[in-house]
Formats: sequence, C-alpha cells, structure tokens
Amino acid sequence: GESEKNLKQIFKTYKSLVRESKVAPILLFNEADAIFGRRLVEDSSSEKLNNALQNIILQEMEDLEGILIATTNMTKSFDAAFERRFLYKVLFKTPSVGVKAKIWKAMVDDISDSDAESLAARYSFTGGQIENIARKSVVSKIITGEDFTLNTLIGHCDTEAMDKYGSNRRRIGF
Repeated sequence: GESEKNLKQIFKTYKSLVRESKVAPILLFNEADAIFGRRLVEDSSSEKLNNALQNIILQEMEDLEGILIATTNMTKSFDAAFERRFLYKVLFKTPSVGVKAKIWKAMVDDISDSDAESLAARYSFTGGQIENIARKSVVSKIITGEDFTLNTLIGHCDTEAMDKYGSNRRRIGF
C-alpha cells in the first residue's frame, strides 16, 4: 500500500507546485518504461501492484495540469494507454559521425581530431557509451600511470561494443 500512497503523493505535491508557480514545473519520469510498460496478466502480487501503479498514473495523467515528460530507451515496451496520453513524442537518434567526434573531443582529454573522427566513424556509440569509455580511460591511467593511446581507446571501445557485435566473451559487472 505504500507504493500507491507514495505515487499519489508525488502527483499531489506536483499539483501543489503547479498552483504555486508562475511557470509550470516539469514532472519527469526517467527510464519510464519501468513503470509505463505493458500491463500484465495479474498472476502475482508484484504484477497486481505494477498494474495498480499504472492505473494511478493513467488517471493522474488524465487530470494533469502541467508538464509530464517520460524518457525511455525502450519505446516498444510502452503500454498503448500511456502512449496515447503523450501529446509529443521525440526520438533522439544516435549522433552523426561529426557529432560523435565532437563528443569524443569533449569527453577524452588530449584526443586528436583525427583519432576522435576515426573512433566516431568506427563505432556507433551514443554519448553515454562514449562517456563510459572516457571514464575507463581515466581509470586505466590511474591504475597504470600511463597516458591513453588510440589502441587503449580501441580496446575500451571493443569491450563496450562486445554485446552489440556478438562477442561470446562474458562481461564483468553489469
């Protein structure tokens, strides 16, 4: 019962903020597919809870005066009832090679223009994946004391891409 109560409180608080504000605040559901996903056949108590939460959100969305934004990487898993209630749907595609090269430059200190362009052309990564690789490079530098090279970055890229490109190697971590 606490989940339903807490969810209703979120919307109650949001409504109060909307009334008190000159400009409507934004109610953001990040990774919204976790709760806006397709409703399930109620075989278990967790499925019943999830459906109850979804029903609360659907009703609150009907009565909402304000701005609700939901983000997801998994649009195909959204329940149709939620999808119908969104006035605008914005798709952010993977950046172009030129944009990815700029992201490489922004994320990796001292990377050359040609190396950034080479990596951008070779790998179809999102900005978040490029950031992961940049962080791995920093950690490697801390551990080894050596500056990164293009080959170091390629190694990190190959590790980042291993699931995408079908490697049978097991990943460590999550």
